[in-house]
Amino acid sequence: MDAEFVEFVRHRGDHHLKTAVLLTGDWHTAEDLVQSSLGKLYRAWHRLDTSSNPDAYLRRIMVNTYRSWWRARWRREIPRAELPDLPGPGDAGDARAVAEDVRNALAQVPARQRTALVLRFFVDLPEAEVAGLMGCSVGTVKTHTYRGLQAMRRLISPGTLVNRIEEEGSGIR
Repeated sequence: MDAEFVEFVRHRGDHHLKTAVLLTGDWHTAEDLVQSSLGKLYRAWHRLDTSSNPDAYLRRIMVNTYRSWWRARWRREIPRAELPDLPGPGDAGDARAVAEDVRNALAQVPARQRTALVLRFFVDLPEAEVAGLMGCSVGTVKTHTYRGLQAMRRLISPGTLVNRIEEEGSGIR
């Protein structure tokens, strides 16, 4: 195996796994997505200019792979009779509970909106790059981001502080 590829996976694998968890909303699906994407990246590794930014290559592969999964799996979703209980306003006492609330809410947002939110706010990509990764226009990214934020606002209890900046008067509203 290429030592440079192995080193890249060791140093950046956890970051991409976290991104995949946020994209998919499920740890096991995220592991499958990263594994599948790393396999595709490895097959093309010798052709790529990895000195510039191999993260961008892997990010594009992950988004495209997950996008193809949306199309193939949308009919296999199983409706549930009962939704899981969401924590009440006073239940999120520490940062882990808040992070869990955000992940749970993010998992309930439609896939394209979730992808736009993760790429914009977790990976911190500009709208134009997100549009390129998602295969849509910048306006569509803005729409998905706006609708995703609106859905997140409805899903996360109003008393939950999402970040410290929110205490100072700004942040997610």
